Amino acid sequence: MPLILTWHEIALRLVLSLIAGAMIGFDRGEHGRPAGLRTTLLVCLAAAVAMIQTNLLLATKGRTADSFVMIDLMRLPLGILTGMGFIGGGAILRRDGFVLGVTTAATLWFVTVIGLCFGGGQIWLGTAALALGMLVLSGLRWFDYRMKQEQHGTLCLTTERDEPKQTEIRTMVEQAGYKIISVSSVAYDNQTQQREIEFRLQWRAALHNVEMPPFLRDLLNDPRVASTQWKVS
Repeated sequence: MPLILTWHEIALRLVLSLIAGAMIGFDRGEHGRPAGLRTTLLVCLAAAVAMIQTNLLLATKGRTADSFVMIDLMRLPLGILTGMGFIGGGAILRRDGFVLGVTTAATLWFVTVIGLCFGGGQIWLGTAALALGMLVLSGLRWFDYRMKQEQHGTLCLTTERDEPKQTEIRTMVEQAGYKIISVSSVAYDNQTQQREIEFRLQWRAALHNVEMPPFLRDLLNDPRVASTQWKVS
């Protein structure tokens, strides 16, 4: 960072920070994600202003002979990164076994670092970070959308007392590419002569794939099966 800053350099850093925050924020807002345009703009701009302030304070000659104050200018950007860690932690939620908001927290932290780069005068580093960040957020979204991940679900059946056999159900499920990892519960009703059985299933598929499993249609058409319930957990 240069000791003496001109207003042209300050304006350039602020404009680049605004562009970086706007590009990342627009990409997230366009897809309905948290931390959209205004949030990323404010975060990136605040980091840049703080780093510019640090740069302006570099010209301070330090302490005098009768002073006990030592100026540590790098505490300001470090404090900003720490504060963004708290904000990012607040954006992370755990709901129904899913962890949400991790990408939002990482985006806020990343935008902060970009703002610090532009605010500190590292123009090429900030530009390279912006290009890589856009590649990760936009370019890899297609891959992330189609990537198969391990998923779990629950299959609840109300059937005749002894039919179909569990081995028959297991074969039907496994032929469809699913795996029964456990039988959660089995209950018998003597009055209706029916059986309620619950299976825990595991399979690999893209998260957006919400189609009905193939074996579920076969079970629905089976006269021995009174009802079925399917829940992705």
